[in-house]
Amino acid sequence: MQIRKPDSALLILGHGSTENPDSSQPTWDHAESIIRTGAFGSVHCAFWKEEPSFRQVWPMIEENEIYVVPNFISEGYFTRQVIPRELEIEGHSSQRGEKKIHYCDPVGIHDRMTDLLIKRALEIIDDGTKVEETALIIVGHGTNLNKKSTEAIKDQVTAIRERGPEQGAAFAEVLDAYMEEAPFIADWKEMTDAGTVVVVPFFIADALHSYQDIPVLLGIESEPTAAASQQEVFRRNPYEIDGRTLYYSSAIGTDASLAEVILDQVAYFDEHYLS
Repeated sequence: MQIRKPDSALLILGHGSTENPDSSQPTWDHAESIIRTGAFGSVHCAFWKEEPSFRQVWPMIEENEIYVVPNFISEGYFTRQVIPRELEIEGHSSQRGEKKIHYCDPVGIHDRMTDLLIKRALEIIDDGTKVEETALIIVGHGTNLNKKSTEAIKDQVTAIRERGPEQGAAFAEVLDAYMEEAPFIADWKEMTDAGTVVVVPFFIADALHSYQDIPVLLGIESEPTAAASQQEVFRRNPYEIDGRTLYYSSAIGTDASLAEVILDQVAYFDEHYLS
């Protein structure tokens, strides 16, 4: 996606964490990639749980036109309530003093996420694994705060199921599972009879949930571990559990292609909300 907006700024928003140093890293990495393209006059990051915070970032941006892209998986509690409140914006475009702010869709609802999920699942399994005998589970957080938070995952599961073998998605089953609502990822062995199972976390970063909580729920760790940068859980695939072969990938948001998805969301905004 060719974008040239030298007079505009890009602001990428992430969740961040006060407990895990890896939570914000993908957002910074994608920002660096976009900076190298020269697409914007400046590129900035802000976080809910780290600095610079959502409310601190405005004085750092000189440009008067700002595109805001949430580096979040779903269109739910954070993108619908927290971010607009903290940034003091309403709707797709808001005027804040002299600054025109364009609020784009989160990366996780982009159509390209389907290809990235399939790619991530296929690249971690061994060459001899029969995809047609393998179950793919996309795992997310789940929450009762906003039911839309699971829609992005359910949409991706449906999209992958509809892909045929010619599109590289001939899995025996494609399922969704969650940490905090049914179907629970802790019940993965009851969810499918497949002898081989691939689990891909639909999270932005290898932080507390994808790296420390879910491995315990899957049974590949007995207790929460250190941060992703200090461990090797993804490099120990596959795991043999109760006669089943389990592969567990890193979070989808760590894929370098997410930088392109961020730019795509800016282009989508221009086409659908500014035209």
